[in-house]
Amino acid sequence: MTRLALGVLLWSVVHLFPAVAVGRRKALIDQMGEYPYKGIFTLLLILSLYLIISGWGSTVPEEIFYTAPEWGGHAAGLLVFIGFILFFAPYPPNNLKRILRHPQLIGMVCWGAGHLLAIGSPRSIVLFGGLTIWALVEIVLINRRDGEWIKPDKVSHLKDLSLVLFGSLAFAVFLFTHHLMFGGDPLT
Repeated sequence: MTRLALGVLLWSVVHLFPAVAVGRRKALIDQMGEYPYKGIFTLLLILSLYLIISGWGSTVPEEIFYTAPEWGGHAAGLLVFIGFILFFAPYPPNNLKRILRHPQLIGMVCWGAGHLLAIGSPRSIVLFGGLTIWALVEIVLINRRDGEWIKPDKVSHLKDLSLVLFGSLAFAVFLFTHHLMFGGDPLT
């Protein structure tokens, strides 16, 4: 469990650093260059993912901290589905970005909250609760750092449809392969 918690903490710190320490980040980039900074950033994220994945796998899942509600699995399915669509929303032009300033981070909140509604183990609380809290804090800090939000221009609804179709396809792939990649079958 310690490895899992360290991974979530490292992931959070690395991501929060640019929003919290704007001046220090700029100084590091000036000192070492943009690509070496991005390289270190990427290596730290890879390390955090290693810690999260190996920490999750080495933690016994049988413990239960709370019993998830009977409807939790259904709510999780819906929230994770929404999370997948929102996760991809920052990249192509779409109208969701006119409604939500941080669609990807909101997608992470949906993903984490959905899992928390379905699974009540301590390792789930550390992983999904930790990443949900990180995403919420990140939203607040980015808003404070960046100031007023300038909404993007309106685009064709066909672009929205493309986003929803791609997010749905990605969700379906993960839904049917979840048990192979992460254990636990959300379809049962």
